Amino acid sequence: MGDERRTGTADGRRILVISNETVTGAVLHQAIRFRAHNVAGEVLVVAPALNSRLRHWMSDSDGARRAAEGRLQACLKRLAAVGVRARGEVGDGDPLQAIADALSVFRADEIIIATHPEERSHWLAHDLVGRARERFAPPVLHIVVDVAGHDEYVALDDTARFATSTTAAPTLTAS
Repeated sequence: MGDERRTGTADGRRILVISNETVTGAVLHQAIRFRAHNVAGEVLVVAPALNSRLRHWMSDSDGARRAAEGRLQACLKRLAAVGVRARGEVGDGDPLQAIADALSVFRADEIIIATHPEERSHWLAHDLVGRARERFAPPVLHIVVDVAGHDEYVALDDTARFATSTTAAPTLTAS
């Protein structure tokens, strides 16, 4: 990644998205589009290369990187189709480190973290969202994507939801 640290403009926001298996979520894509001020912002999507402990220990990260790259390319293609200027990178397997690495070269106005639901999320078990909010200056938006359960929402806190989706994502508009 080249150094692109600069502040957001009046035309749009600079948004850092951290997501891997959840990168295909409809609510995630709508939130990105809405928060990028209807396509004027810049978006960097980072898909951490998630790997098993054994494969990591054996320095076998090729499969994890290929899987992350495939999901990332599908996400970027979908965002481009609706006019969102986005680019992507495969990041460190530790999502907190992936955020730090990305912020060192991309000054984000906001961070969006997409996770699985709590009962399936390794990231939430390690309090990724809370730790990111404590460590980094940009505000963090948490989106939960349950691909298997066909449920997606913006997590406002531990119990509240916004923009629930069971079949089709709601349309978010600026007001």
